[in-house]
This record gives sequence, C-alpha cells and structure tokens, in this order.
Amino acid sequence: MASKNYWLMKSEPDEFSIEDLKKKTEELWIGVRNYQARNFMTKSMMIGDEVLFYHSNAKPSGIAGLAVVSGLAQVDPLQFDKKSEYFDKRATHEKPIWYCVKIKYKKTFPKIFSLEEIKKDKALSKMLVVKRGMRLSIQPVDKKDYEHILSVVGG
Repeated sequence: MASKNYWLMKSEPDEFSIEDLKKKTEELWIGVRNYQARNFMTKSMMIGDEVLFYHSNAKPSGIAGLAVVSGLAQVDPLQFDKKSEYFDKRATHEKPIWYCVKIKYKKTFPKIFSLEEIKKDKALSKMLVVKRGMRLSIQPVDKKDYEHILSVVGG
C-alpha cells in the first residue's frame, strides 16, 4: 500500500476559499496552469492524501484549514471553455493538457496560520512556502511539517 502524501494547495479566497469548499463539501481543483503542479496532481496525488488549504493574496495569507484528496486526477474541463480565463487553445479532447483532482472539506482553523507565523516557526524552515520566490500553487509537505502545523493550530 502506498504511503499517504501531504500537500499545501493555494487558492485566492475571493476566487475559492475554505468556506466555499465547506459549503460545497467536495470540489474539483480546477484552473491549475503550471506543469509542475499539474504533474503533482497526475503522478503523485492519491485519494486520502492530506491537504493544507492555503489562502494566497489575502490579508493575511496563510493556512486556513484542511482538506483531503477525494478523487484522482481527471481532465480539467475549463481548458475547453472559450469563455473561461483557463481556456487553452492548444488543448483538445483527444489530447488534454490540464488536469485536476477532487478535494473534500475537512476542517476550518479558528484563525489563519499566517505565512508570517510559518516563517517565524523554526521547525517549518524547510517548507517550500517559506522559500523566497516560491509561487507554486501545489506543493508537497513533509509529514513532520504537517503534523507540527496541526499541533500549533490545535488540529
């Protein structure tokens, strides 16, 4: 049996927040247009993987709650929608380019665990999210970092 993976997935809260996921309970993680992030979804993410739901471009930016991967990678339908900002004219139904996983709501933290707090926590100094210039919307997280975050936020 494959071991569980841990991820940090970023979303701008005005586009899709942890509260939006809570209302819907489950949702496709659509609109990812970075090859490395896409490859994480298609090659590494498994059902049951744990997700730190991160609000980016927010005040404050940080981890807002938890989700879990509930569906394996599938074709992102927005790449074919000419009205969508995520439309990709290179994509065809025979050869899609972009994929998405399904995630399920798990928990909202009482308060955002901010990027500033993450950076100040020496135990989390190796997390990708604290690296200068790291803009990747899906990032792997070490199990020890995931567990440390839960211990800090009371998860």
